[in-house]
Amino acid sequence: MIRVVVADDHPIVRSGIVGLLSSADDIEVIGEASDGTEAVALATQLSPDVVLMDLRMPGLGGAEATAQLVAARPDVRVLILTTYESDENILTAIEAGASGYLLKAAPQEEILAGLRSVARGEVALAPSIAALLVNRMREPAKVSLSDRETQVLALVAAGNSNRKIAAALFVSEATVKTHLIHVFEKLDVKDRTRAVTKAMELGLLPRTT
Repeated sequence: MIRVVVADDHPIVRSGIVGLLSSADDIEVIGEASDGTEAVALATQLSPDVVLMDLRMPGLGGAEATAQLVAARPDVRVLILTTYESDENILTAIEAGASGYLLKAAPQEEILAGLRSVARGEVALAPSIAALLVNRMREPAKVSLSDRETQVLALVAAGNSNRKIAAALFVSEATVKTHLIHVFEKLDVKDRTRAVTKAMELGLLPRTT
């Protein structure tokens, strides 16, 4: 039997989810929670196989509760079941440690299949969610430089040597070299000229005319 705790702040919705899960011969609902705090407490006490977690609840939300639960009980899996499918919500939940993300509007069999997958240690994602994550991975990684790294690179772009940059910023030449090493790593380049041109291409430095 797959032992499940259901966490949802809407009593009618929670009752419907419990009814769906109870209709399956291999699933047993051992607890119900109305918010994230209750979900963490119940899961810690009852040791379910899976917590079916709503995302937005009063007090402690689903993502925060997931992070707390995964940290305290890594053996308990969390499956998010929500109506929200924005990039931000999905990434927040996955980064918190959720093993799956399904939508409440999904067919009942998809929800049951997803729960069984998560209980087996697999990942369960709604098709639309999987597509969003794939598209997100295809986007070029965003590069950001610290204020000091930007200052150093701007001075490099102006033709200054490390010694002059150090004097202008009141730091040592070793510090300037360290900043440049970090810039090279972030931009995936090997020399000062390419660092400047790539930073301009990415909009991290204004283009020279």
